[in-house]
Amino acid sequence: MSAQSAINAYAAQRQDALNDLAVQYLPAVKAMAHRMKERLPASIEASDLISIGAEELIKLARRYDSEINDSFWGFAKKRVHGAMLDFLRSLDTLSRGDRKLIKDVEKLIITYFGEHDEEPSDEYLARELNEDISKIQKARDAGDVGSLMSLDDQFQMFGEENNVEKKVLRDEAIEQITIVLSHMNEREQTIIQLYFYEEMNLKEISDILNITESRISQIIKNVTRKIRERLS
Repeated sequence: MSAQSAINAYAAQRQDALNDLAVQYLPAVKAMAHRMKERLPASIEASDLISIGAEELIKLARRYDSEINDSFWGFAKKRVHGAMLDFLRSLDTLSRGDRKLIKDVEKLIITYFGEHDEEPSDEYLARELNEDISKIQKARDAGDVGSLMSLDDQFQMFGEENNVEKKVLRDEAIEQITIVLSHMNEREQTIIQLYFYEEMNLKEISDILNITESRISQIIKNVTRKIRERLS
């Protein structure tokens, strides 16, 4: 075998090994995607998150050097997660006017929920705000993405890139969360604790507290909105 043939054979063998490495951790990517999907609107498919995560995983496998990083998943996990968040960020194409619509939709939902103990339909919101129903759906989904994700994911998606600034913002947010929670009743405090700190999903909390998922979701959105108002 010539030297070039040996080099080509080695390169092919290494490529196969790296591809096998990516395949080995694909179940972890799927688990990450489904866990993230639990906190996202129905319009966002878990399959899209898995596709983005798998693509990033393959890229990382090709760059992985076991002599520098002794754990591939330790090397890849944060980067795969970041790729999924980048995908969600790319979906946020709302203009400034649309952001006002998000706030108007959230306020109307809060008012309606207080009167009827359930969230209004898209048709009701479109009629009350005199907006096209497709814009209402888009604004509603955008509001859910920003409110129902974990605190760390929210900071990574909407916070500053600078790590120092991000840490200061996170610390300040935690302080504001404590203040907001102090004005809530025990059940509401428990919901926030289970959702943001224990990272349970809406169904799990509903099963524990025997409260509807819709009610739990509304409490979480209200707290997130109040925290953002205090931070701004």
